[in-house]
Amino acid sequence: MTVTDLRPPRVSASLRFELPQALEASAPPEARGLTRDAVRMLVAHRHDTSLVHATFSELPSFLQEGDLVVVNTSGTLAAELVVEDPGGELVVHLSTRLPADLWTVELRRAGRPHFTAQAGDRYALPAGGSLSLLAPYAHHDEGVRLWVGALALGAPLLAYLSAHGRPIRYGYVPGEWPIAMYQNVYATEPGSAEMPSAGRPFTPEVITRLVARGVGVVPVLLHAGVASLEAAEVPYPEYFRVSASSAQRINDARRHGGRVIAIGTTVVRALETVVDARGEVSPGRGWTETVITPEATVRSVDGLLTGWHEPEASHLAMLEAIAGPDLVEASYAAAVAEQYLWHEFGDVHLVLP
Repeated sequence: MTVTDLRPPRVSASLRFELPQALEASAPPEARGLTRDAVRMLVAHRHDTSLVHATFSELPSFLQEGDLVVVNTSGTLAAELVVEDPGGELVVHLSTRLPADLWTVELRRAGRPHFTAQAGDRYALPAGGSLSLLAPYAHHDEGVRLWVGALALGAPLLAYLSAHGRPIRYGYVPGEWPIAMYQNVYATEPGSAEMPSAGRPFTPEVITRLVARGVGVVPVLLHAGVASLEAAEVPYPEYFRVSASSAQRINDARRHGGRVIAIGTTVVRALETVVDARGEVSPGRGWTETVITPEATVRSVDGLLTGWHEPEASHLAMLEAIAGPDLVEASYAAAVAEQYLWHEFGDVHLVLP
């Protein structure tokens, strides 16, 4: 893993569009009277550029025996802590746990990054906890956005966050929701600052119907850091793990003609870190700095289930690498026209060969 205080690079997709505020999902689907798997799903096929409007509960009908679904089992942390500050609400977002029990952290005030912090600053956290800023991690155009920090909590991390933390949320979600609303049903290992949200619509019933259809489900792990809604920056280094058994099942599926479908961009990032030029996936763990651009050849997966991404988000570049710019443009035009909902509580987009 490389820690840098340089301004992070940008990756550009060709797609440009306006996202109406009305299409930003402001609450979980459960608050709208829906089950998790009742969100809408736009299915885009590369082979004929066709678009199909469906609901997520219909996912098994779009897959076939021998296909393999790859999920990210990272769980979401209650990674936002309120700082005891007389100048108004200042919050800290815990982004990524680093070696030596350090963290990358982001300070935010009034919904925006807080750029006036300096190395050596110490912030009081609830119940006698504290955060000390040690060094810049990465610069934003306006200053340092992410810092390397040391936490002193007086309690084990998960217990402390359970008692005093809350899920990270942005301005399009005005209300607070419990951490359970930000967990995928198959999450097993807490570590993501923000929810790997492509998998949110999964329910035990959908997984059961996938298995009954002969579709495999295998895990990988990638702990997602904070997003940068302001700068459309590429992802920072993130910890990942691909087990030997998952790598073998992915290779076996493709060898026997099955399609490998990634559930979320985090899965693609993890697998592209350990795939070779022949498309063979190897086991691995560590810190990935892989960034997938429209010029890249994605070798590890054949399809992708993902959410709807903001204009100029770096995830759009990955999507164009998998689906091609024309199909992405058509999908996004249809999603806006049909009023699909964006963000972690919104609808989803399935790209198939």
